[in-house]
Amino acid sequence: MSMMKSLARVAAGVMLAKGVGTMMRQAQQSGGRPASTRQTGGGILGDLLGGAGGTAGSSGGMGGGLGGMLGQVLGGQAGGAGTGRRYGGPQSTGASGGLGGILDQLTGQSGTARTGSATGGMAGGGLGGLLGGLAGGAAAGSLGGMLGGLMNGPAQRGAQPQNDATFGELFNDALARGDEPEVAPTPEQNAIAGLMLRAMIQAAKADGKIDESEKERLMGQLGDLDEADRAFVREQMAAPVDAQALAREVPKGMEPQVYMMSLMAIDFDSRAEAEYLHGLAEAMGLDQQQINAIHEKVGVQNLYA
Repeated sequence: MSMMKSLARVAAGVMLAKGVGTMMRQAQQSGGRPASTRQTGGGILGDLLGGAGGTAGSSGGMGGGLGGMLGQVLGGQAGGAGTGRRYGGPQSTGASGGLGGILDQLTGQSGTARTGSATGGMAGGGLGGLLGGLAGGAAAGSLGGMLGGLMNGPAQRGAQPQNDATFGELFNDALARGDEPEVAPTPEQNAIAGLMLRAMIQAAKADGKIDESEKERLMGQLGDLDEADRAFVREQMAAPVDAQALAREVPKGMEPQVYMMSLMAIDFDSRAEAEYLHGLAEAMGLDQQQINAIHEKVGVQNLYA
């Protein structure tokens, strides 16, 4: 079972447990967009809220209901989230919708970063190519800590040496299917999925807690993950919130993507969460213009005036 499937399940579970799930439920109950003090301006959050009162993807994905709807929209398969094209092959420019599309856009090298990997194959495009280049080159010594641990263990599960898919394409497919992507990820892509998973869980705890009802929704969303992946999720949920430590695990070039996944996992309405995002951005060296641009892509009010 791949880390990509785990990330897709946790991404949907965290967002159902936190504010996005609440906003979607409100929209369903009211038949449209809920009244909110949050200023959303389109982006992936606008797609979520715009589709919540409609008919977006109740089949497939996360098993129907809100989970299925969330997986379909996040995976670019419903509403205004984009075409959600899954795989474009060697000449792909990356995913064109959903969360995967934003990740590939932020990478800035979708479909071109197909470099040698630590496993001797190809890393795949986008984020996978970026990490593959680090692992296979002079920077390999910098891949310590959590990423190094993943590469030597969990990232190998459900992986293949090479593929022609970008990280965003695989992630969108896993989100929309609520299962393994059709094309198996590389170990590098799995390692990135583990990093993104950690980022989301850290952010979800930034308001000081994940209460019991949120934990129940999150763990319930995991479905048939094997015990090793469940243990990884439980370990990350138990870890202290530490933006500085997370930032130290982020390879150069992946900072915008890690920030964006963190942003998707919070309620958007807590001072503690804003302070966490500010601290994470500073620790990763992202400037205010970069941060506000990510907020606009997601459809959330800017962090900085």
